[in-house]
Amino acid sequence: MKKNREKIYTIDVLAAELAKLKSEGKIIVLCHGCFDLMHPGHILYFQAAKELGDILVVTVTPDKYVDKGDGRPVFNQDLRMMSIAALECVDYVAVNQWQTAVETLKTLLPNKYVKGQEFEKLVDKTGKIQKEYAVLKEIGAEMCFTHEIVFSSTELINRYFLRDDKR
Repeated sequence: MKKNREKIYTIDVLAAELAKLKSEGKIIVLCHGCFDLMHPGHILYFQAAKELGDILVVTVTPDKYVDKGDGRPVFNQDLRMMSIAALECVDYVAVNQWQTAVETLKTLLPNKYVKGQEFEKLVDKTGKIQKEYAVLKEIGAEMCFTHEIVFSSTELINRYFLRDDKR
């Protein structure tokens, strides 16, 4: 079994590793997000995503691009990656280098890109999901959605963790 830190790669090294695995016929599944506060919804989402292929890769939004409000992210990118890497269902973790997952998708070339059901209508207030979907069509990857319980890290952090003066 890989230790947590052994699952964490840079995007470039991960791209080479995934290319090798794809050449062996492995189905690469990618999940991407902020994952600022690990909660049961994330765990169930990752477990469901893992069932869609052989290798589960999770990329996290870098600290400098987290656009969730003041005081965010609560946990820095290294802590977020280590928390995700601790999950048995996750094979590889990396910090995304860009503001969106678009370049990550082009670099890692997964077979499947998985989001939660809250994105199933391909609408989000940032417009990122629409751009990601367009890239998936370009690279020939499949968009998939999980149907697990949904929590909002932002709502949980705002409600239970941030002081009133930080809201």
